[in-house]
Amino acid sequence: MGDIRIGGRNNILLTGREDKPVMMLANGFGCDQNMWRLVAPGLAQDFRIVLFDHVGSGQAEPSAWQPERYASLGGYVEDILRICRELDLNDVVFVGHSVSAMMGVLAAIAEPERFRRLILLGPSPCYIDDAAYRGGFSESDIDELLESLESNYLGWSAAMAPVIMGNPDRPELGEELTNSFCRTDPQAARVFARTTFLSDNRADLARVTVPTLILQCSSDVIAPLEVGAYVHAQIPASTLVTLQATGHCPHLSAPAATIAAIRSFAVDDGP
Repeated sequence: MGDIRIGGRNNILLTGREDKPVMMLANGFGCDQNMWRLVAPGLAQDFRIVLFDHVGSGQAEPSAWQPERYASLGGYVEDILRICRELDLNDVVFVGHSVSAMMGVLAAIAEPERFRRLILLGPSPCYIDDAAYRGGFSESDIDELLESLESNYLGWSAAMAPVIMGNPDRPELGEELTNSFCRTDPQAARVFARTTFLSDNRADLARVTVPTLILQCSSDVIAPLEVGAYVHAQIPASTLVTLQATGHCPHLSAPAATIAAIRSFAVDDGP
């Protein structure tokens, strides 16, 4: 078992057991692969872990960022599939947090033969309420959020990160997320935020054929319980598990419970 830093466009890091199945961990908006540090070691005994940074965040190549490419989730999805092709990855267990959950959905639709299972951590196919669908935000909420982010990204980060983290009794978690947001290039963050909060992937969910686990928290302002139930209802071969954890980042706030849920679904003890 050992770490191999491949680096490159997406700052790829391989860790865990080389003789085990592959698990790819994909972080959400404003974050990088460091956000998996509390769960990756617990999964490394059973999997070959692939960590990477989305272009525009972390230590990904700054020159690779193009606003047109990343104005939709398609650019990120193609990066994920490119990593799979370059490393010749197959039977991948893809764990996507927040917006990366929908990237995993789209990647598994595009090349289902590459993915064995999907694990969607705090997923939301659409953040805006629409008729009978509750995404958690009104259209004016999202407009206001994006306007605030675009006019004062650092101020928005300091105000929103603790809300997203959702553990006010543990301020160090909110501070960590704030710092992660603030390390992200503001120009790239503005584009990624619009891509994240204005995407609508509800129609894609029914096209997923890969066994899927939806992991949500019992209280999450970004992805409410109704959203998890909706994703579960739309993806045919899916399982829904609600963690007894609060906030949108259980891999930081409740790593042990997150590891246990991932392992129970992903460790190959059957078909």
